[in-house]
Amino acid sequence: MFSLAHPRNTLAQTLWNRENTLLRNLCLAILASAALWASAKIQVPFWPVPMTMQTFVVLTIGMAFGWRLGAAAVLLYFVQGALGLPVFAGTPEKGIGLAYMAGPTGGYLVGFVLAAGVVGWLAEKKWDRNVFTTAAAFLIGNAVIYVPGLVWLGVVLGWDKPVLELGLYPFLPGDALKLVLAAVLFPVLWRRVEARKR
Repeated sequence: MFSLAHPRNTLAQTLWNRENTLLRNLCLAILASAALWASAKIQVPFWPVPMTMQTFVVLTIGMAFGWRLGAAAVLLYFVQGALGLPVFAGTPEKGIGLAYMAGPTGGYLVGFVLAAGVVGWLAEKKWDRNVFTTAAAFLIGNAVIYVPGLVWLGVVLGWDKPVLELGLYPFLPGDALKLVLAAVLFPVLWRRVEARKR
């Protein structure tokens, strides 16, 4: 199942190099959607707001899986939510299904798919191999999440509201911590993979 004989472009492809890529991709997408579900529900005490690890998981999925499988895994998570499963943060208390997805956080959800794709594409270009490019990929991924998130938040709440104060500024310290974590994690994983090949 796990083989390092033929390294691929992504970490997942390198670690799990199977002939049956459909089975591998299906298993990875299901595991990723479960990780997204869990990350939406767990809050870490942090300042100025409690932090979930959901954006970290989204970007990690993209970076580990590549753009196609990363985006597909996040879309599977969306399908689960659209069908009414309480997979999103604040569900079922704040609603479920398409009604929740069209709410104030809907733009961030769209950003999740886009960011998984963008970061996955960068990983396929080997941006996940060193500290600086990994950090840059996560920074770009966060920006891709925030742009549609803030635009939709402004549409739903009204542009007369403090959109940046509500949907951006409180989350930046947590995002910086996640970026540092990823910048350390991915290059270390790749070094270990390369060491095992020798």
